[in-house]
Amino acid sequence: MKVERPDSITLINPTLRLSSALEAFAEEYRADGDARYVTAARDVAAFVRLCQDHAAGCNLPEGWVPQSTFWLVRDDECILGCSRVRHRLTASLSHEGGHIGYDVRPRERGTGLGTLLLRLTLEKARELGLEEVLITADEANVASWKVIERNGGRREAGPLSGIRGPFRRYWISAP
Repeated sequence: MKVERPDSITLINPTLRLSSALEAFAEEYRADGDARYVTAARDVAAFVRLCQDHAAGCNLPEGWVPQSTFWLVRDDECILGCSRVRHRLTASLSHEGGHIGYDVRPRERGTGLGTLLLRLTLEKARELGLEEVLITADEANVASWKVIERNGGRREAGPLSGIRGPFRRYWISAP
């Protein structure tokens, strides 16, 4: 299944101009029991600077690699999802974690946006010079591994176990 990209949906770098959109995005995650964006929404300017630094390989925490962050945005005002591309892998990321991580806003899940978000993120990975990327997904996260497979993911044989339990590893050629 290939999800077409509506003109109103774009993949952009985090920007201060969408501060209120990030706050709403974080609140929706928080209401869904997930606090992953709460800190970012408290100080959007610091979060945007952090994303810029990490993309440039500056001020990285010990053991981290450069990573570019993107927002999937509708009508230049609503954040639908977020993705991250790690520019290279450590030994740990080579096992579990991979090059790309992504997530879709809770109320937008099941609409095909995950497939679109990953497809657009793969294009960014190619722009960063990555020809093939590793993506992992928890074994229980059926929606995520279906998104990966829709984008051409080739599953490695398992079973695999990691920090959060069983997971799958996929390789995808960046377009």
